[in-house]
Amino acid sequence: MDFTSYVGRCIGFFLLALVLDIAGLVLFLLGIFAPLSFWDFFVLSGPIIIFLSLLFWILWYLGNLNVPYQQLLT
Repeated sequence: MDFTSYVGRCIGFFLLALVLDIAGLVLFLLGIFAPLSFWDFFVLSGPIIIFLSLLFWILWYLGNLNVPYQQLLT
């Protein structure tokens, strides 16, 4: 079973985007549910990290596009 058949050619961008999504979600939920005095840092930094992961999702998508060679010449 080949991992690239499910993910595509850009495994690095995929893993980085996934890690940033998980880290952002953990920070966000930590800020909501943990009784911390600086909860606002976690509540605000979590969605910012998730937003930055969109960059890597876009790069992953663009890296997996297949363009026929004839279209590149025209």
